[in-house]
Amino acid sequence: MEHQQSSNKKLKTLLSFFGKRDDQSESDNQLQCDIPLRPTVGSSTSDLQPHFVSRPIEQREEEFDISSIERDPGLRKLICEYSVNERDEIRRAYIKACPYQPKLIEYPRTKIGKQNRRFQYVWFKQFPWLEYSPSKDKAYCFPCFLFENTSNPMARSALVSEGFNSWKRVNDGEKCAFLIHVGSLSSSHNRCVKCVQDLMKPKQNIDKVLNAQSTEEIIKNRLRLKATIEGLLWLATQGCSFRGHDESESSLNRGNFIELLKFQAHLNDEIAKVVLHNAPQNAKYTSPQIQKEILHILANKVRTMIRDELGDAKFCILVDEAQDESKKEQMSLIFRFVNNSGFLMERFFEIVSVEDTTSANLKKSISDIFVQHNIQIHNMRGQGYDGASNMRGEWNGLQALFLRDCPYAYYVHCFAHRLQLTLVAAAKDVPSIWQFFSYLTSIVNFVTSSPKRLSDLQSAQQEEIAYMLAIGECESGTGANQIGTLHRPGATRWSSHYDSVRNLIDMYAATCKILGNLSENGPNGTIRGEACGLCNMIMSFEFIFVLFFMEKILETTDILCQALQNKSQDIVNALKFVSTTKVILLKFREDGWDEFFVKVKIFGERHNIEMPDMSCGYKVNRYCQQRDHVTVEHHYHYDIFNAAIDFQVMELNCRFSEATMELLALCSALDPTDSFKKFNMGDICKLASKFYPADFTQQEIHALRVELEHYQLDIVCDHEFQQIFTLSALYREMIVTKKAESYVMIQRLIRLVLTLPVSTATVERAFSSMKFLKTARRNKMDDDLLSDCMILYIERQLSEKIDLESVIDEFYTLKSRRAQLK
Repeated sequence: MEHQQSSNKKLKTLLSFFGKRDDQSESDNQLQCDIPLRPTVGSSTSDLQPHFVSRPIEQREEEFDISSIERDPGLRKLICEYSVNERDEIRRAYIKACPYQPKLIEYPRTKIGKQNRRFQYVWFKQFPWLEYSPSKDKAYCFPCFLFENTSNPMARSALVSEGFNSWKRVNDGEKCAFLIHVGSLSSSHNRCVKCVQDLMKPKQNIDKVLNAQSTEEIIKNRLRLKATIEGLLWLATQGCSFRGHDESESSLNRGNFIELLKFQAHLNDEIAKVVLHNAPQNAKYTSPQIQKEILHILANKVRTMIRDELGDAKFCILVDEAQDESKKEQMSLIFRFVNNSGFLMERFFEIVSVEDTTSANLKKSISDIFVQHNIQIHNMRGQGYDGASNMRGEWNGLQALFLRDCPYAYYVHCFAHRLQLTLVAAAKDVPSIWQFFSYLTSIVNFVTSSPKRLSDLQSAQQEEIAYMLAIGECESGTGANQIGTLHRPGATRWSSHYDSVRNLIDMYAATCKILGNLSENGPNGTIRGEACGLCNMIMSFEFIFVLFFMEKILETTDILCQALQNKSQDIVNALKFVSTTKVILLKFREDGWDEFFVKVKIFGERHNIEMPDMSCGYKVNRYCQQRDHVTVEHHYHYDIFNAAIDFQVMELNCRFSEATMELLALCSALDPTDSFKKFNMGDICKLASKFYPADFTQQEIHALRVELEHYQLDIVCDHEFQQIFTLSALYREMIVTKKAESYVMIQRLIRLVLTLPVSTATVERAFSSMKFLKTARRNKMDDDLLSDCMILYIERQLSEKIDLESVIDEFYTLKSRRAQLK
């Protein structure tokens, strides 16, 4: 008995000497010992062999990156090939990821004798421990991979080393190869299963047995950790930084996280008793490493929610790249799908740093995410990118590479990008419009380049608003008559042209006043001369004519731009918005000239702008001969007004042509507003048979035709459904009224069409969040932390649903902890 107590005391001393406290970073230790510090019941004898080799920090092996584990069992390393100190951590990572069980449309056939055999997905239900490698077309045993650590290749099971593919031996009754592998209760397989269960029970770790804590201490530990988790989650969802410049106890500002923890302690006496200076030194849960571990667990909880919401549904990916504050190229991945409640969702899932933006590298990064989260590429039914060559290339672009793996993942060029290209083309190719935007950019740059000029502009705008209120020209109210500034138009910024034109109209009088003052009282001749030239230009009739003309055109297209950026926008409704935009522009061309010209004339008279004689002959400049047959009115009406609208409509027809993509044309057959007028059963069946043959068999196409006959008499003639104007609303109504249960084939087809991408606006919003989170002061944030913070910030609705108790349990089982939490 004395000998046993002495041995226990020596073991405790050894563990306390070599053990590392929970909130201590690796850099805090000057020496490292190659002994497994906390062996578990499931550890083999080879894991427990001590190798006392002290090394300075710079000679250590790099810490294993849990996120880099290889999921494919045919490609991953064996556990015995890892360092001894890493094995339990790697095992826990694999157990958390679960066995790799991909669901393929069709597993490869293997010729065995005269028969072709293949792996069956149902085997996963019969043998939950089973794994499958798509790269090797072989099956593997998950528990045996984790704990069969023999270094002798001949002694390893085939389900661990080379894999198993003799599929004929599976459905062989009592001689089933998988049943033989399981064997009796004392078999090697069942021992490995027991080891997996023991590893995830921290109570059975040797140091926990020797240093058992009371229930009261465990409750205090959990409360301390819960306070940390709540603080980190709140900061992450608000997009705040965590650490401070000086986190020492003498600092007046120890950073957001520590200060928030102090505030929690101030509000709650129970928390105050267990955190910060009242916490044990080896379990404070405040170190940067602990913060990153907790944030990673929280982020993975959100990813799991999204993955569960996606399930086995068909989906579309939205991808784009952008540089972050540290000049790294980041690729953002969004999933677009219809959930079980019938709502169209676009979920941010991951942002990954890529070394280059070649299509092959982007595809590899996306495929790695798919494999890591067991997302099957054959369920992809759409791709949404911008128009860059590496994305849309027909032969080697990203969309072409994915089409080789999944021929039904149709690429749709982002509608919002198409619209922006239309506006940019109009601004470049119509001479009068090009000149106008050139002068507009010069005016904005000149006025906003100096803080004094900008201040004078806002003061002049304030005086103008006060004068307009006094004479009753404008009304007062909440949010009205705000003092703003001028914005320059950008070729790549959506709605920037409209915002720039609208701001100049609102601040026209103030801008003219500033330019006039600078032309007379500028500090030097250069500024006076430039201000005089811009003042003459902005006070010309042609400038205000084009200014109001572009305001009307951009106002019409901006409604389309905003509609395209809606997350729940479906492609059928988007095409409808494009069509209505073209109709409005053509109507404005035919009937809007008189009313528009009167509006320009009134504005010119109010600001003392010299009006030309519209009946006189128009002369381009003083070096050109006057053309008697072209009057000033003809020039403005036909050479500018009609020509610009014609070019705009032509660009819209070219970039949004349904004829160039038969898929989009056939999708319009499902438009509820058109279906109730002209129901085209042939186009709907053609859409299913031609573009989605993997989702509809010939028998199901026949069933679809039969359902459409009932659908035409039932839903098409239903008064309640006739009040629905979008395809997404139609589908939700079918779910609510349970009509979807009767029209299984129709609702399946509608889901596929809803999945098609419309725009990459959600990706652009993700990059806006990235710039908000990774600022100049936080430019050293690593990629994993950035990804975790972004998903918690963007998907905050899901972040609020996280069960904090489950986070504590997962944190405890992630690796060995000094303080007990269970």
